[in-house]
Amino acid sequence: MGRPSGWWRGKSTPAKVETYTRWSFHFFALLEAISIGLPVFGNMPAARSWAVFLLVCGHSLCCAVAASRALDWTRGTREQPRGILLALTASTCVTAVVGAVLSGTPWHPASDGEFLVASSLLVGVTAFGTGTVALGTRDRRRMTYVVLGAAAGAGALSLPLGFPGPAAPVTALLVLLTAGFLTFTAAFSVWLLNAVYELDAARETRARLAVAEERLRFGRDLHDVMGRNLAVIALKSELAVQLARRGRSEAMDQMTEVQRIARESQREVREVVRGYRDADLANELAGSQGVLTAAGIDCAITGTAAELPAQVQSALGWVVREATTNVLRHGNARKCALSLRVTRERVTLTVENDGVPREAGPGPGPDGGSGPRRGSGLVGLRERLEEVDGVLRAGASGGVFRLTAEVPLRPSPDTRADTPGKPAPGSDEAPRESPVPPVPPVPPVPHPMREATP
Repeated sequence: MGRPSGWWRGKSTPAKVETYTRWSFHFFALLEAISIGLPVFGNMPAARSWAVFLLVCGHSLCCAVAASRALDWTRGTREQPRGILLALTASTCVTAVVGAVLSGTPWHPASDGEFLVASSLLVGVTAFGTGTVALGTRDRRRMTYVVLGAAAGAGALSLPLGFPGPAAPVTALLVLLTAGFLTFTAAFSVWLLNAVYELDAARETRARLAVAEERLRFGRDLHDVMGRNLAVIALKSELAVQLARRGRSEAMDQMTEVQRIARESQREVREVVRGYRDADLANELAGSQGVLTAAGIDCAITGTAAELPAQVQSALGWVVREATTNVLRHGNARKCALSLRVTRERVTLTVENDGVPREAGPGPGPDGGSGPRRGSGLVGLRERLEEVDGVLRAGASGGVFRLTAEVPLRPSPDTRADTPGKPAPGSDEAPRESPVPPVPPVPPVPHPMREATP
């Protein structure tokens, strides 16, 4: 992160656009000092040349400061810089007039070099100042008035400054075109910057709404399962209390029914949670490709998830879901590749993208090698893969972030029975020790919504 490329890659997309816009206007200020200030040397005496050059440099510096403050106001981090904009307007007028006066045009017929310097000062300084002032307003009508007023003012000032008569309308036209172009550039840059920030905010809102919708769905399913059963349990418990107070034997029957309904409710809740936390690998791959493509990321998927055990598909489905979330939220990827390779011994899922997350440093990760130093999302994935004896590796290398999940495949019981040297079910032969331990039962998994954020 100490290198310039790391500093740039560590920024979000809106921050990159803002940095590019800000330094573009700083480059305009530098361009003014070079294109207008340097040509004065050699076309007028040295003392006046340095005076004009310093005036132009001061005006370009004022433009850079005003552009930076105006962009801050556009982003809402400070108030509108009215004072700086007024100072820039005054500086534009003073620099254009004083520069033309120092060039000698009002006192005697100007030479070709002096006239060129005076006209470039009047047109260039006015255009750069007008384009920068346009950053300080969001009203297009005001921008138009500023450009028209600058063109009219430059044309009117050209005559008292010693310009030839036909040069006045030409000067006004040049100021109109140049200042109009710079004003349009400023307005478009601000619009583009605001649009990028709004799109980023919309993406964050969409992610939050997706989480909220999933929570509502889970709550609705639980309500549908538990609402009626809890109401029946409450009524039968109240009936059992009344019967017990009267010494009726039917109270025991009612409590037995309550016990049966409670167990049935427990079974239904397990089914809801199991369906909620299980992830189908094929659906997750298709959904991941659709989401990444919609986000402007080129996504390629190779391999198929057919005929994989349900437990393996569920674990790898969560890997795909978490990897997709990381690509969208923690990087600025342009390409992403998901590869699924299945052999007789194991299945390997690889997710690669060229948007290295900000937290992916050069230090060792949890598995060794380079990788994220913090984050609960990958920790949760490792816990899920450990249930099927899988491993997870994640790390950044050469500008590419790679996440790999490997899960061993075990032969089914029918296959083991048909394998030579393996006893068939029900035989008296003592079973041989299997090189692969049996699949352990799946313990309860933490609520997946808590793992949505890495």
